Amino acid sequence: MPTIRIPNPLRPYVDGQAEVPVNGATVAAALDDMLAQYPAFRPHLCKDDGSLRAFVNLFLDGSNVRDLQGLDTPLAPGDILNLVPSIAGG
Repeated sequence: MPTIRIPNPLRPYVDGQAEVPVNGATVAAALDDMLAQYPAFRPHLCKDDGSLRAFVNLFLDGSNVRDLQGLDTPLAPGDILNLVPSIAGG
Protein backbone atom coordinates (compact mmCIF):
# COMPACT_ATOMS: atom_id res chain seq x y z
CA MET A 1 0.00 0.00 0.00
CA PRO A 2 1.47 3.39 -0.99
CA THR A 3 1.67 6.24 1.51
CA ILE A 4 1.35 10.00 1.06
CA ARG A 5 3.45 12.12 3.43
CA ILE A 6 1.70 15.30 4.49
CA PRO A 7 3.61 18.47 5.47
CA ASN A 8 2.83 19.94 8.86
CA PRO A 9 0.75 22.94 7.66
CA LEU A 10 -1.66 20.62 5.81
CA ARG A 11 -2.06 17.98 8.52
CA PRO A 12 -5.23 19.51 10.00
CA TYR A 13 -7.03 18.35 6.82
CA VAL A 14 -6.03 14.71 7.45
CA ASP A 15 -6.77 14.51 11.18
CA GLY A 16 -3.22 15.52 12.09
CA GLN A 17 -1.55 12.57 10.39
CA ALA A 18 1.98 12.86 9.01
CA GLU A 19 1.37 9.96 6.62
CA VAL A 20 -1.81 8.71 4.98
CA PRO A 21 -1.90 5.13 3.69
CA VAL A 22 -3.73 4.97 0.36
CA ASN A 23 -4.86 2.45 -2.22
CA GLY A 24 -4.04 3.00 -5.85
CA ALA A 25 -1.82 1.79 -8.64
CA THR A 26 -1.17 5.34 -9.92
CA VAL A 27 -0.61 8.74 -8.36
CA ALA A 28 -4.11 9.80 -9.51
CA ALA A 29 -5.74 6.76 -7.89
CA ALA A 30 -3.79 7.32 -4.66
CA LEU A 31 -4.87 10.97 -4.54
CA ASP A 32 -8.48 10.00 -5.24
CA ASP A 33 -8.37 7.53 -2.36
CA MET A 34 -6.88 10.09 0.04
CA LEU A 35 -9.46 12.70 -0.98
CA ALA A 36 -12.26 10.16 -0.53
CA GLN A 37 -10.99 9.62 3.03
CA TYR A 38 -10.52 13.35 3.69
CA PRO A 39 -12.85 15.35 1.41
CA ALA A 40 -12.11 18.65 3.22
CA PHE A 41 -8.57 18.41 1.79
CA ARG A 42 -9.77 18.60 -1.85
CA PRO A 43 -9.96 22.43 -2.20
CA HIS A 44 -6.40 22.74 -0.92
CA LEU A 45 -5.02 20.34 -3.53
CA CYS A 46 -7.33 20.58 -6.52
CA LYS A 47 -8.81 23.28 -8.71
CA ASP A 48 -12.55 23.37 -9.42
CA ASP A 49 -12.04 21.20 -12.51
CA GLY A 50 -10.38 18.49 -10.38
CA SER A 51 -6.84 19.05 -11.65
CA LEU A 52 -3.96 19.46 -9.23
CA ARG A 53 -3.20 23.04 -8.23
CA ALA A 54 0.01 24.46 -9.73
CA PHE A 55 1.63 24.98 -6.32
CA VAL A 56 1.16 21.35 -5.26
CA ASN A 57 4.12 19.10 -5.99
CA LEU A 58 4.30 15.36 -5.46
CA PHE A 59 7.66 13.62 -5.31
CA LEU A 60 8.30 9.92 -5.77
CA ASP A 61 11.83 8.71 -5.04
CA GLY A 62 13.10 12.28 -5.24
CA SER A 63 11.51 13.03 -8.63
CA ASN A 64 8.59 15.35 -9.18
CA VAL A 65 5.81 13.24 -10.69
CA ARG A 66 5.31 16.04 -13.24
CA ASP A 67 8.72 15.03 -14.62
CA LEU A 68 7.70 11.36 -14.70
CA GLN A 69 4.28 10.35 -16.04
CA GLY A 70 2.31 12.96 -14.14
CA LEU A 71 -0.75 11.67 -12.35
CA ASP A 72 -0.46 8.48 -14.41
CA THR A 73 2.86 7.64 -12.71
CA PRO A 74 2.58 4.05 -11.47
CA LEU A 75 2.92 3.25 -7.78
CA ALA A 76 4.06 0.04 -6.14
CA PRO A 77 3.16 -1.19 -2.67
CA GLY A 78 5.42 0.58 -0.19
CA ASP A 79 6.01 3.64 -2.36
CA ILE A 80 5.98 6.98 -0.56
CA LEU A 81 4.68 10.13 -2.21
CA ASN A 82 5.89 13.34 -0.60
CA LEU A 83 3.40 16.18 -0.88
CA VAL A 84 5.31 19.47 -1.08
CA PRO A 85 3.38 22.71 -1.55
CA SER A 86 5.34 25.57 -3.09
CA ILE A 87 5.61 28.59 -0.86
CA ALA A 88 6.00 32.11 -2.16
CA GLY A 89 6.20 35.43 -0.50
CA GLY A 90 8.37 38.38 0.03
